[in-house]
Amino acid sequence: ILSATGGQPVRLPDLKGGELAITSNEVFDLPEMPKRVIVVGAGYIALEFAGIFNGLGAETTVMHRSDQILRGFDRELAGHLRAGMEKKGVIFADKDLPAEITRSDGALSVTTKTGRVIATDAVFLATGRRPYTAGLGLETVGLAPRADGAIAVDAQSFTGVEGIYAVGDVTNRVNLTPVAIREGHAFADTVFGGRPVTVNHAGIPTAVFCQPEIGTVGLSEEQAVERYPNVDVYKTDFRAMYHTLSGRAERTFMKILVDAETDRVLGVHLLGADAGEMIQLLGIAVGMGATKAQFDQTVAVHPTAAEELVTLRTPSLRHRRQAAAE
Repeated sequence: ILSATGGQPVRLPDLKGGELAITSNEVFDLPEMPKRVIVVGAGYIALEFAGIFNGLGAETTVMHRSDQILRGFDRELAGHLRAGMEKKGVIFADKDLPAEITRSDGALSVTTKTGRVIATDAVFLATGRRPYTAGLGLETVGLAPRADGAIAVDAQSFTGVEGIYAVGDVTNRVNLTPVAIREGHAFADTVFGGRPVTVNHAGIPTAVFCQPEIGTVGLSEEQAVERYPNVDVYKTDFRAMYHTLSGRAERTFMKILVDAETDRVLGVHLLGADAGEMIQLLGIAVGMGATKAQFDQTVAVHPTAAEELVTLRTPSLRHRRQAAAE
């Protein structure tokens, strides 16, 4: 038995009138395009849909409980994304959440926890997801889900109960579609192919299809500085040529994090057109342990935005951790 039931959206439990809101389950079945939308949350699902709504012409507000978006991503990268979204007209309502939703004359009225009252046509909840294990009958085979609802598994996706495995979001390891696919392949190779295969969940290249687009692999600057005593930061912020020619204001941001002691590239973070396409190939290089010198030795493809990745020569910032005094 292989469980691959995925996850489901989590609604705010204390939100009065929460049944009037929609999630990523219902958003594709809207009878008409809302003119005003409040997106609740600031993770990648929230920001991707905020970009969609905004791009289709809706007045879009992102409401979230903190003042930082994309928790867990590189902070500077997230800041550039927010600036780019604001330029496109997305409004951010920081440190606030809806407390009550009511319907009147076909429109919705949202009262927030800070006392604001906002009129809107749709409230889209993107406040997290939970493994979908309800009703699977796990208890009948001696499997108890974890506190987060996930099925616990080992590196081979084995649950500990003979003949029962689980992959994908239902295990709450790394909740991304290509990771679930890779775990499924590894399961098939291990159980039916006669060769044990485990999935490396570290250093997974990731794209966030917000607008502007994000691609990221490896450590964030915050993580790199925490784990390594000496880190060099190379970065650039520019307007790509075809944006210049078209008169668009959209900018591209790139950052490379390097272990100053070994020259190994620890992480790469991109914001701009085709960031997802670029990060797929950068994932190979970073996963192989490429050094900054090897980046520098690579001939640039001109004119592309990606050539900036192999032409950055001078660190923008050097982090140096002082050794503790003996």
